[in-house]
Amino acid sequence: MSHERGPSPETRIVRGFRKRGGSPPGRDMTPAVGTRGGPGRWRRAIEDAPVAGAARDWADARWSYLYKADTRYRSDDGDDEAVRAAARRMRGGPETPDLIQGPFIHPAVWTWEVPLYFWFGGIATGSSFAAVAADVVGDEASAVLARRIALAAAMPCAPLLILDLGRPLRFLHMLRIFKPRSPMSMGAWCLSAFSATATSAVAADLLGRRNVARVAGAGTAVLGTYLGSYTGMLLACTAVPVWARSRALLPPIFVCTAAATGAAACDLALGADGLAGDHPTRAALRAIANGALMVELVVSAANERRLGPLCEALETGRAGRLFKFAKAAVLSGLAIRLANRRSVPALDRAASLLYLGAGLAFRFAWVAAGRSSARDDAAVARAARAGLAAAAGGTEASAAGRPAGGASPSSDRTRFS
Repeated sequence: MSHERGPSPETRIVRGFRKRGGSPPGRDMTPAVGTRGGPGRWRRAIEDAPVAGAARDWADARWSYLYKADTRYRSDDGDDEAVRAAARRMRGGPETPDLIQGPFIHPAVWTWEVPLYFWFGGIATGSSFAAVAADVVGDEASAVLARRIALAAAMPCAPLLILDLGRPLRFLHMLRIFKPRSPMSMGAWCLSAFSATATSAVAADLLGRRNVARVAGAGTAVLGTYLGSYTGMLLACTAVPVWARSRALLPPIFVCTAAATGAAACDLALGADGLAGDHPTRAALRAIANGALMVELVVSAANERRLGPLCEALETGRAGRLFKFAKAAVLSGLAIRLANRRSVPALDRAASLLYLGAGLAFRFAWVAAGRSSARDDAAVARAARAGLAAAAGGTEASAAGRPAGGASPSSDRTRFS
């Protein structure tokens, strides 16, 4: 590299590196080939033999390979195992380097449309479950109303996605590809199929085809199991530490919230339609909402314990305030339901509204926590090192930031598995 005066850039980098203390203990930065900062060694294996990719006597070196298209430079294959060994040495040592120069990843650019889409999709999912349950117990009127709520909640989803994408054509482009391993691709297809079956069920109800409506409603509920959970997997399939670390429990958390908000929405609609508060269907919907949110709180607590230091993203800033509000709303709703033994309509409505507000706050909180976690360069670096260790056949102990021999991890070290 050319420079006007003074030491070369490589020399300055090496000097600064040594001044900061050099490599962490256990890490060898010796390159696989040559000397750091020095020219690469080259010699012919056979004298006067032609060199692959180069003209004889380096005739093509007269041209600049940066600008000319008629040169034939290419990289010759080296000793792959030596390069792999050098990379393993450079990643060695139990500790992440003290000097972490980020950012490594960009925070999600999602705005309010995406968490609102998550919320409406959850209500649609929970309402489809309620419709099937009402059909099973023979409450036809409640099933009809629940199917309409599922369709009404699904209708804003595609427009919200289009608003986030910026152009309607981009949503259509997502439907050009069917990729089972991509939550985003399958989510777009599932939303389309869910909307289609929900529309069919409501149309069959209007035409008096009850059997067709039940079958279409059952299909809607089956699709709803994916619609309500894929949004959690969509977050987990990223490099954002707090989302990626929650990959095992985030989909169940989203399904629980979806079931609770759907049941709460159906309970409100049935009450507005004149169904008595002590009706068995409404009592069952309240029990479903209460149970789903209690399970959600338990699973969320287990996930927060599993996150370790990463849980800071859920406890501070905007995400922390939203989580605190959501948990307070859930606990308040549960307290109202437990105290409201006589099914006072006003109290039932208040509890259902609190559940709906908590579900919305949870969705916004998870998105906000992802932004905060993506800016935590130390957490991103530890997660990347854990992934490299796993790919190299490392144990969970090394991913947790401790020697493979089994020593106990330090209290300030995040475990990744």
